Order: sequence, then structure tokens, then C-alpha cells
Amino acid sequence: MIKFFLRLGLFILISAIVFAIFSNVFIISKTSAYIYEDINEIPAKEIALVLGTSKRNMKGEANSFFDNRMDAAAELFHKGKVKGLLLSGDNRTRYYNEPSDMKKALMSKGVPESVISIDTAGLRTIESVARCKEVFHHQDVAIITQEFHAFRALYISQYYEMDAIAFSAAEVPVYSSTKVTIREFFARPKALLDLYLPNKLMGIK
Repeated sequence: MIKFFLRLGLFILISAIVFAIFSNVFIISKTSAYIYEDINEIPAKEIALVLGTSKRNMKGEANSFFDNRMDAAAELFHKGKVKGLLLSGDNRTRYYNEPSDMKKALMSKGVPESVISIDTAGLRTIESVARCKEVFHHQDVAIITQEFHAFRALYISQYYEMDAIAFSAAEVPVYSSTKVTIREFFARPKALLDLYLPNKLMGIK
């Protein structure tokens, strides 16, 4: 009986590893052609969906992921590539509000308040993308985040049949991004499970 459970455990572990690797290869292969780094090559879109992250890191220092996304969003708007910005992120408490922090940062970069919309219910990437389509009714979208994150966000947008591309914000040094890169490796198979298993998130198709 012990050998049976050991074999079963080993089988489950190997299956999980294979599924994780497959998910990463599959999602990247399906989306890499839609990620842009050169702003001059980006087709014009209706709006930019700016995916949220904390303004500060765990040490209380400025978060380069946040700063670089705000730079990319402001540049995209000022270059006339999008007409508006939808800021989607976590607003879990009165003291933590990613969309509000993004709005302040973008306005300080000359983006007018009139073109900014806020979604405070984007607690996860899948929610941000799904709500962009189903709640805010945006179909023609440029997603702004770092490249490692853009693959998953774009795949979710494809699932919801959105006409989306991604503008890759500048990456951060390896020592700052290793943890999030590893986390993203496991987030991709989780995204497939969220999208295709019964009783999907939020009851949205």
C-alpha cells in the first residue's frame, strides 16, 4: 500500500511538472507575436489596459515594475497610440489602492484625468482582462505590463475574443525580477485551469 501511494504521488508530481512546462510553452507560443517593444510599430488601439502592481516593493522602496508600466502607459498615450487608459488593479483596503496610485502617477506625467478610467476590482490578471471586455466593453485593447506577464494577459484576452496586443514595459534588473518570473511560471498553468475548468471565475464565459 505504501508503494502504491509513493508511486501515485510521484505520478502526480511528474504530471504537474509536465503540465506546467506545457502551459508555459503553449501560452508563450500563442501570444509572443502580439507583444511589441518598439512603440513606433504598435497599431493604434481604442484604449490601453494598464495592469496594476504595488507602487512600492516589500522593502518600501520604489517598485520598478510600477514605474516602468506608468512610463509605458504615458508614452503610449502621448504618442497618440491610444485614446484612453483603463487602470485595473487591487483596492483591498483604504490604504492600498493600485488604480489610484497609477492615476496619480500618470497625471504627473501629463496624462489628463478625462481619459483615465479606473477598475478597482482587478484583483488578478484574469479579472482585469475579463472585466475590460465584459464590464467596460472594450474590445480593441493594448495591454501594458512587463513581457513575462504579457504572455498570460494576452492569452486570457484571446480566450475572451478580444482584439488585443501588448506593449512591453521596460523590464527590471534580474535581482528584482527573479521571484516574480518564477511565480509567473506557475501562474500560467493556473490561468489555463481558471479558464477551462467548470465553474470558472466570476461566472463569466
